[in-house]
Order: sequence, then C-alpha cells, then structure tokens
Amino acid sequence: MTPPFPLGFVSAILPDASLDEVLQTASRLNFECVELMCWPAGKADRRYAGVTHIDVVAIDGAACQDLASRIENSGVTISGLGYYPNPLAADRDQARAAVEHIRRVISACAQLGVPIMNTFIGRDPSLSIDDNWSRCLDTWGPIVEWATAHGIRIGIENCPMLFTADEWPGGHNLAVSPAVWRRLFTDLPGTTLGLNYDPSHLVWQQMDPIAPLDEFADRLVHVHAKDVSIDRQRLDAVGILATPLEFHTPRLPGRGSINWRVFFQALADTGYRGPVCVEVEDREFETSNQSRLDALRQSHTHLRECLGQLDS
Repeated sequence: MTPPFPLGFVSAILPDASLDEVLQTASRLNFECVELMCWPAGKADRRYAGVTHIDVVAIDGAACQDLASRIENSGVTISGLGYYPNPLAADRDQARAAVEHIRRVISACAQLGVPIMNTFIGRDPSLSIDDNWSRCLDTWGPIVEWATAHGIRIGIENCPMLFTADEWPGGHNLAVSPAVWRRLFTDLPGTTLGLNYDPSHLVWQQMDPIAPLDEFADRLVHVHAKDVSIDRQRLDAVGILATPLEFHTPRLPGRGSINWRVFFQALADTGYRGPVCVEVEDREFETSNQSRLDALRQSHTHLRECLGQLDS
C-alpha cells in the first residue's frame, strides 16, 4: 500500500544548515517534504526559535523564482512555512512585530506556492482564556482575512507553550484543547484557520491524543510527529500544577508513549492525506549535527514501519 501521508521534518532541528543543505538532507534521508522555518533573520528568544531557512523579508520576483527553482530541483516539497511567535504577547510592540511577520510569511507562501503557514495563536500568560479572547479575535480576524485573500490555510499548533516557570501560569498559546478549538472555529468561521496537530501536547496534558481527530477532521491541515514520555512517579509527587518539564520529556517518535500505528490509522480514517513532519525536540539527540541527523533517520525508520502496518 502506498503510504497515505508524505513524511517530512521541521527544519528547526538543523539551525546552522543552509536551505540547500536542508533540502539535500531531506532527499538523502528519503523524506518527501520539509517544513521550513521563517523567523526574522537573526532573532531568537528560545530553543528552536530564530531559525531562518527562508528570509521572507528578502523575497522579491527574482529571489522568489530562484527559491522555487531550487526547491523543485531538490525533489522535496515544502509542507508549510513555519513561524511560531506570540502575537498576543503582553508586550504590545512584540505582539505587533509578530503579527506583521506572520503576514509576511503568509505572503511568501502565496509567492512560492506553499499552501500552509504554521504558527501559534499566542496568549498573554497572565490572563485567563476568557480575558484573552476579545484581543484574540481582534488580532486574528484580520490575519485570517489576509490568509484567505492569499489562498493560504493557517495551521495552529496546539502546543501550550507552557514548560517552565517563566511561562507560568497560562503559557503563550491559547489553542491547547478541543474546547478552545471549537470556540476558535466558531468565532473565526470559514476554512482558512486549521490545526497543525501535535499529539504529544495532548498526552502531557493527560488527554486522549486520538479522540479529537474525527471531530476536527476538516481542520487538520498539517501534523507534527513528536513523542513524549511521562514520569508517572514524578507526576505523582509534583502534580499537574507543577511546571510541565518537571514530569514530561519530549521524545523522538517511538521513544515515548504514543502508538504511532494506531495514531496513523485513526488519522487515515479521517481522510487526512496531508504532511506529517517529525519535530525533533529530544535533548538526547541535540549534542551535535550528527546526532540530529541520527534523530531524523531513527524517526523516519520508525514512522515508515508504522505506516507499513496500516490497513489498506
């Protein structure tokens, strides 16, 4: 059976590689696609941020043609352009800059023929979901209109961006659960806004990572493959109100608690046929460029095996 999902990876794991090196790596490791990071050049405020494999500020007619040609010649497709800031940050200047760059990345998607832009909704972590909501709609209504006008879908990753004490108590992303997704898709109607679905973020919140797939089938625009392990003894000691890295650890697919064959079968049953991109955040594989490449190889092997076990 032909695998139903093109496998790729998130380019943030190769921060020092050029675009051509990222594409060559994907091809050499038999990935079909890659999600390219498009942060503003030279700016990073956390791990996996600040990676710029396409500088969308520098795209003009000639540059766009050159990029498109290089991508086409690589034999690898671009699953989406990614930029994951906080457009609802308490610092309004920071939030405005994030919104402006999100719009630039959406425009770049249209110029390059990439159908998906991946990001976060954002959040002021000091406020409740309800108290963030009006600003969320005021911010995201125009962004959704911009994307719709450009023919681009937006994949909102469901990461709470709540890991350490500096992100306490609410985290930096509202779109963390099915209850919030329902509210978002009701208040921001249309088909433009969707999910960049990462099952690992549901697992560490003690939620079922498979149950929402059917309900949100028409909102699945992109999928991240990242696993997670939960230290149950530590969780029993500190409880769910502790900062999450006290009891959970991101892992490569196959090194955590997610059954990827079962997940892929449920995903296929929804009719989803879009990209699935490995997101490497396993610290044991970040000591060198070689270990990062090993992470991609191991992830590819495990996920291919799981895809090969799906019902035809």
